[in-house]
Amino acid sequence: QVQLVESGGGLVQAGGSLRLSCAASGRIFSSYVMGWFRQAPGKEREFVASLRWSEGSRYYVDSVKGRFTISRDKDKNTVYLQMNSLIPEDTAVYYCAAAENDFSQYKYWGQGTQVTVSS
Repeated sequence: QVQLVESGGGLVQAGGSLRLSCAASGRIFSSYVMGWFRQAPGKEREFVASLRWSEGSRYYVDSVKGRFTISRDKDKNTVYLQMNSLIPEDTAVYYCAAAENDFSQYKYWGQGTQVTVSS
């Protein structure tokens, strides 16, 4: 069983930066894929970024490429989402999630953290 706890959300002006953290309790196996998702008011949840725990390969939705960076600290069992050049359209609740491998759905989810970007 894996529990995920996000932190680092808040209110920031357009052009600013935030770093989200996702602390995982329980064992993260090498096959795991860690992801960040977001859900804006009135919209469906969307994929933002993912990272393979073992070798660190990363994937991003087009709208955040060049602005967001997903990373991990294996010693701390923590995944990060560095968000730069924020725009109002990035406003959403951001969720951390974990899938047991490349072929499984995301099984474990955090409670979410609010990110609000003012214009």
